[in-house]
Amino acid sequence: AAAPTAAAPSGTGQARAAGPAPATRSGAPGRPLTQAEIALRQRVLEENRRVEAQRQREERERQALMVRSAAEEAARKAEEDRRAAEEAARRAEEDARNAEEAAKRGKVEDEARKSAETVAVATAAAAKQGGRPAPAAAPARKPDGETPAARLTLKARSPSDEEDDSRRAPVRRPGGPPGAPGRRPMPVPVKKAAPTGDRRREGRIDVQAAIEGEDERSRSIASLRRARDRERRQQELQRLRSGNERVVRDVVVPEAITVQELANRMAARGGEVVKSLFRMGVMATLTQSIDADTAELVVQEFGHRVKRVSESDVEIGLEGALDEDTDLAPRPPVVTIMGHVDHGKTSLLDALRKTDVVAHEAGGITQHIGAYQIAIPSGDKVTFIDTPGHEAFTAMRARGASVTDMVVLVVAADDGVMPQTVEAIRHSRAAGVPLIVAVNKIDKPGVKPERVKQELLQHEIVVESLGGETQEIEVSATQRINLDKLLEAITLQAEVLDLKANPERAAEGTVIESKLDRGRGPVATVLVQKGTLRQGDIVVAGAEWGRVRAMLDDKGRQLKEAPPSLPVEILGLSGVPSAGENFIAVENEARAREVSEFRQRKLREKANAAAGARGSLTDMLARIQAGEQKEVAVVVKADVQGSAEAIGVTLAKLGNEEVKVRMLHSAVGQITESDIQLAKASDAVIVAFNVRATTQARDLAQKEGVEIRYYSIIYEVADDIEKLVKGKLAPVQREKFLGYAQILQVFEVKKIGKVAGCRITEGQVKRGAGVRLLRDGVVIHQGELSTLRRFKDDVREVGNGLECGMSFANYDDIRVSDQIECYEVETVAAS
Repeated sequence: AAAPTAAAPSGTGQARAAGPAPATRSGAPGRPLTQAEIALRQRVLEENRRVEAQRQREERERQALMVRSAAEEAARKAEEDRRAAEEAARRAEEDARNAEEAAKRGKVEDEARKSAETVAVATAAAAKQGGRPAPAAAPARKPDGETPAARLTLKARSPSDEEDDSRRAPVRRPGGPPGAPGRRPMPVPVKKAAPTGDRRREGRIDVQAAIEGEDERSRSIASLRRARDRERRQQELQRLRSGNERVVRDVVVPEAITVQELANRMAARGGEVVKSLFRMGVMATLTQSIDADTAELVVQEFGHRVKRVSESDVEIGLEGALDEDTDLAPRPPVVTIMGHVDHGKTSLLDALRKTDVVAHEAGGITQHIGAYQIAIPSGDKVTFIDTPGHEAFTAMRARGASVTDMVVLVVAADDGVMPQTVEAIRHSRAAGVPLIVAVNKIDKPGVKPERVKQELLQHEIVVESLGGETQEIEVSATQRINLDKLLEAITLQAEVLDLKANPERAAEGTVIESKLDRGRGPVATVLVQKGTLRQGDIVVAGAEWGRVRAMLDDKGRQLKEAPPSLPVEILGLSGVPSAGENFIAVENEARAREVSEFRQRKLREKANAAAGARGSLTDMLARIQAGEQKEVAVVVKADVQGSAEAIGVTLAKLGNEEVKVRMLHSAVGQITESDIQLAKASDAVIVAFNVRATTQARDLAQKEGVEIRYYSIIYEVADDIEKLVKGKLAPVQREKFLGYAQILQVFEVKKIGKVAGCRITEGQVKRGAGVRLLRDGVVIHQGELSTLRRFKDDVREVGNGLECGMSFANYDDIRVSDQIECYEVETVAAS
């Protein structure tokens, strides 16, 4: 609390009488507190009281919780004790009941044994009295009325019953024949006890029980099961001890198998298989794989039969059987358009499709394969496959020729036959398909189509106008000239080929192109060659598999079925298949997964083998550090698989013996963070072809200093990577001759040593240049020029015919008439 204020002056008596003096601020005596300060202090005090009340409340709750937890723990322990007591009582009661049942069982067995002995004695006595064997007893009937067929039962007899039977026995009269029946006395009625519960079956036993001395009904099912298990174990033990009987199994041995799997197939312990391998000199654990030959030796040692199989057997029967002629139906022809760069292939196809695909291609050239089906005026359908003309897409054109029925070779009338034209001719011949020549750009002034026909003769292509069999059509894609004649030629060639396929079988075909779409996932453009592909089919495409979730044609329309010769885009594959791979529809997911895993494993083994051939990463880094090998590492990401392959082919041609271009990774889709991390670890450049990096990948690349180069034309990729290769080449040290100088006189100069007085006889001499001292035409010293003077002045250079003084660095053995050769070393970029 604040101290009271001092007394007010005499003039303030009224104020003093009004009430007590207001409180003052702490640390400022004499000044009263303001209303705001008083309110702040009250709020602080109220907050402290509230915090203290909250703390006390939490303390009370904690104590209550501890008390409740203790009570629950005590209740739980009491419940456990009660359950333990009940369990002990139950076990004691069960033991007593088992003991009582055992006593009853023993008593019943004793009574049954005594009854059997009594029956046997009575039967023997009756046989002796009658002089004939005792009659067989009738089969006993169960209380429920059934007569057991395999069991003969007798009724236990009491002494009173035996007396009754003796009274009823026939008595032989004196003088009568033995065994003659006499008068039977009246039987004495015997009072029967009322059947009650268990006493009704108490006296019945079977013959087997009477002989063995035990009743089967008195044994529980559990005891019988234990007895059978015990007998089985004893037989197994005897079999193992004797060793005469051994189970021989057919063990399937693949190309590679783990030791544990081999032991499981032989029904043997893994340790025994490891010991067997150890005796053969093979050190292997249960998880290691062994080859088929070693596994075969182990199986033979264990005495089993070996059945060798190959992992590639999973592909047996994958392709269907050959089609019968009766199942075949006509199908549209598949036409591939080939030719040189910028000869008008895509423009010709656009004219046929009445669309403009060229406008969507960067640089006016086709970057990847497009497959389209059009309807011609005659009503028939024709499937076209457009291939790029750039030389880097050789593999793509080869794939196009492998799935086609005929090739349309487009040759520009103004350029004639070019290198890729010749290459297309070779591809068509390798595929064994007919060729149709389309001489394009005939609308240009001054062109001579006859020159093209003459040039084709050099490659053994004889057109019909020159007496050959190859059809040639002069067309103009831009002016739409003679397009109908080209379609007629295609239709005529298709009629000659008589193209047919079975539409009712499982679909088979080829992957024309594939890519990774951001919204749809892996997308593959496939050409159905056999059968009909339906939505929902399970397909295997190369090393990938999946269920066809959707099918789209070249116009983006949804399809339910794709008959033969129809190119479609399919969605639903597990990954992006390689372009050119076959796709096959299989019966179920298990088969598809098995084939896919086998093919992926083969691809990994192939990649590992290639990596092993290059050597380990440590060896490669050592070679690079030693200057033996330099590399330009590249990570390629492209929009489609074909472009990625083409870039790989282009990069493989770059480099030389000193610098190699190594493609670390090639895939389709946008650039991700994993690509940035791979490039960072290998100091690589990322080549992005028609794709972009994600936001996270772009930020990571800026942070890690990874360079991403974006391209849309393949020429630029080759040019830029070639510049990188040249930058990695070690610069060449080239020697440049400057001039000669003749020593006329030698001087001795303090602090310098010997100085040669010279005249420049050829060229010029520069200070700091390299020099060679020649004596009688022989180099006796090579070093550096340390001093160059003209009269008493230091100069930078001296020209031809002038005199100067020169001295060498750390060398004094110079003589009159020696010749000095001056040169300099310049560094030039290697090529």
